[in-house]
Amino acid sequence: MNLKIRERFYQSFLGAIFALLGVNPAVWAQKPAPIQTDAYCRLLPEAIAEKENLRQAVLAGDKDAETQYQDILIQHHRQVDNCRIRTWPRSQGIWLRLYPCDARPGEIDRILDHIVNQGYNQVYIEAFYDGQVLLPAANNPTVWPSVLRVPGYENVDLLADSIKKARDRGLRVYAWVFTMNFGYTYSQLPNRQEVLARNGKGKTTLDVIPDNASLHNQLGASHAFHTFIDPYNPQGRQDYAVMIDEVLKRQPQGVLFDYVRYLRGVGPDSVADEVKDLWIYGQASRQILLQRAENEAGRKLLRRFLDQGYVSFGDIAETSYAETPKLQSFFSPSATGRLPKGGSGKQLWELSVAHAAQGILDFLKVATQPVQQRSVAAGAVFFPGGNGRIRQDGFDSRLQPWDQFPTWMEWHPMAYATCGDRDPSCIVSKLKRVLSMKPSGVAVVPAIAGVWGQPFTGRPSLEIQMQAVRRAAPEINSISHFSYDWHNIEETRERKSCRLQKF
Repeated sequence: MNLKIRERFYQSFLGAIFALLGVNPAVWAQKPAPIQTDAYCRLLPEAIAEKENLRQAVLAGDKDAETQYQDILIQHHRQVDNCRIRTWPRSQGIWLRLYPCDARPGEIDRILDHIVNQGYNQVYIEAFYDGQVLLPAANNPTVWPSVLRVPGYENVDLLADSIKKARDRGLRVYAWVFTMNFGYTYSQLPNRQEVLARNGKGKTTLDVIPDNASLHNQLGASHAFHTFIDPYNPQGRQDYAVMIDEVLKRQPQGVLFDYVRYLRGVGPDSVADEVKDLWIYGQASRQILLQRAENEAGRKLLRRFLDQGYVSFGDIAETSYAETPKLQSFFSPSATGRLPKGGSGKQLWELSVAHAAQGILDFLKVATQPVQQRSVAAGAVFFPGGNGRIRQDGFDSRLQPWDQFPTWMEWHPMAYATCGDRDPSCIVSKLKRVLSMKPSGVAVVPAIAGVWGQPFTGRPSLEIQMQAVRRAAPEINSISHFSYDWHNIEETRERKSCRLQKF
């Protein structure tokens, strides 16, 4: 076979193969496509500008631009996804809070486009925060007011719209919800006062926050209106279940549970080292704690401990006259669960702390049941130091038992430490603590705080933090950034302050 015949044979053979596969030979022969993203999977300026021009044309009523805009959304989704497949981390999420102004035409599109432009493929949309829910005012069966309460916007469903639009762009969407922090509006309901968490001084968390001004500026957010609840209260659990059910109807691909803890105090109040510091004096919590005593002597001694804040040897002798006080062995550090007649109140203190922590775990279990039943992903958000023991008998006042969170859930540790503009060591140390304590098989998705390209609030740039995380824990392949607001400060101020035009 001479050379020309051989070339025609191979061309004919390849043509048949291309036809069979549905491939255009001209396209196959083209040079490789130019680079479409940078090292962090961010889209290039030309592509961003083209998409924004199309979005604005759609807003202006250009029908021809609508199809082009939808096409470019798909194209950019594929470009970011292809980049993330070959770039660490495989999943990169961002935390997003929406405001009433985001009901303006095209605003959610603009925000989500910007998120894709920055190389993210996950977004955590805040659905329940600060005593408000991201549900339409005309269809809100919860006890909380809707975020959007402007007349004429009663049927606008910011949560459903943002979830749908995010998924249209290839973003994996989680609904981000507060858990034991029900917000100021809940504290003002006259028929919900028994649900609020109380300490041994009869105060709610709302009562103590105004005394702690430094709480108002943690992570740039106001905590002045946060109100924590008694996790043992059945009414609180029912109210929360209604909210979660409504969120799930909007079909997020996951739910992130935040504030799975008690309030953290300031200064000396950041440590719980006596029983009256604990948020276990709500009616439901106190009642269940007393039930952890297995005989009348145990209940009497435990009641005295709660009321006085301590027990004396005389108290122990008096309550032990007829029988030895006995507590549930599961909660007692002693093997038998029996208090020695000559003992101190240490066992009662340990029991009270364990009871407070168990309330958090029980509430989380109940809250996540509908999510688990629907086979929707779920994650628990926590501070790595929230379960810390301080000195001999003290505990971090958040009493956040994250090391006992369900292993079927994702764990989202908030590595928000501030160790300097270029030093990520304290951030890495928090993550290492989590990794050293997690059970095998648990997915850890660290959340880091900061902005691209520059230090922010005493933290290195996101680039520096991410490089440090990758070096310290190369097995981690999913990370998130707090938050969209921090990345876009001036824009966020405008989104918070704009005035919606009333219909």
